[in-house]
Amino acid sequence: MRQALRFAPSACNIQPWHFILVTDPDLRKKIAQASKDQNWMADAPIIVVACAYPELAYKTMGGYGNSADIDAAIALDHLILAAVADGLGTCWIGAFSEDEIKKLLKIPDNVKVTAMTPLGYPAEAKLNHPVDENLRKPESEIFSVDYYP
Repeated sequence: MRQALRFAPSACNIQPWHFILVTDPDLRKKIAQASKDQNWMADAPIIVVACAYPELAYKTMGGYGNSADIDAAIALDHLILAAVADGLGTCWIGAFSEDEIKKLLKIPDNVKVTAMTPLGYPAEAKLNHPVDENLRKPESEIFSVDYYP
């Protein structure tokens, strides 16, 4: 799993990220509480916390934007895809208090917590579980060819 994070692409290959692999049970509970009381997160043996370094990232993505958040998100997504392929379960966590997470994990002020994911074997096997088409936008709303609609 570490290699999925390590070899993920980033703007100009700067790799402006750091990943904290939280295994301590008490710390996982505190992180879950700081994540809007999503206490189920603490059941996973690992919570991966994606951190980004805005100061180091590519500064003119698209001519204006900092790539730090997107670079860390791409790496975390690579981990999630690799985990699912290996039968592990994950869940993208974006609802959290960054200040609380930073205090718990001793993350410096110049580092941004971008997202987290618990990582472990799911309580229920949901591999090959069919996607409910009614819960997804129709293709006509999310794709166009050659030009924006």
